[in-house]
Amino acid sequence: MWHMGDVLAGMHATWEFDTDSVLIRFERGIRAPRLFSVLRERRIPYEALATVELSPGKRGTVVLHAAPRPGADPLMEAAAGQLKEGVDPYRLVLPGERETLAEYYTEELRSRLGPEAGESAERYLVTAPEAPLGFKAYDGKATFDGSRVAFRWYWTGATTAKWKAGDQSFALSELSGVEWRSPEVLGGYLRLLPRGGGPGAPQPDQDPAAVVFGLGYGLLHESLPFAAAVLQAVRSQSPAPALTAAQPRRDPADIADRIRHLGDLHGAGLVTDEEFSRKKAELLAEL
Repeated sequence: MWHMGDVLAGMHATWEFDTDSVLIRFERGIRAPRLFSVLRERRIPYEALATVELSPGKRGTVVLHAAPRPGADPLMEAAAGQLKEGVDPYRLVLPGERETLAEYYTEELRSRLGPEAGESAERYLVTAPEAPLGFKAYDGKATFDGSRVAFRWYWTGATTAKWKAGDQSFALSELSGVEWRSPEVLGGYLRLLPRGGGPGAPQPDQDPAAVVFGLGYGLLHESLPFAAAVLQAVRSQSPAPALTAAQPRRDPADIADRIRHLGDLHGAGLVTDEEFSRKKAELLAEL
């Protein structure tokens, strides 16, 4: 039996075993997946685990994989099976010569799986990254301060539908969840799901409750931790207090560009006189 503080070091991560949990410390460096660098470390209670497996890896390695129970980890719930093996935070790759040691820890971990290992967790047992968080999507900037999610549209990427709707701000009480589609596939996006559901949502590029990825925007290591943090806050419905620091005044040049783009939409007949006047007044009020 291991002792508290026992450590198993692998490639890109080190697992430190405690009496009730394993602390995973991720390597930070050029060769480490950027998601690992962002996560830094995660404490995984043994009660959050569903299975523990040891299997052969590539190029003479072995892989220890401890999969979480459904509903136990907001990060993995947000990922919804879309993570590639190389960025799975529950995989520890070890040199083949350490297979015997890996087998020992695999059996010890299995012995700590509780009777509910095969069931979905009723609450999150693993903590998501903490707010404030933000990232740049293709059509806007997403921010989460622990209390509200906000989308600010970029005039260079946002569709007319989003410009008409204006910048968005969502209280946690308005939301039921988050839908994340990996930026590593075509059509990646992050969509906020409204409480109570509703009619079918429009395409993400037309939906004011979604930001779309692409061309280096909405990167996995930025957008997935963001999605997990929002999901945990929504499900717990105990939001952290919003940041109280005064928000910086908007750049006048940015406001001018947005008004200029709004004028182009108005001139093309895509925005009504009323919509143009209202949105222009909102932009000027931000100066």
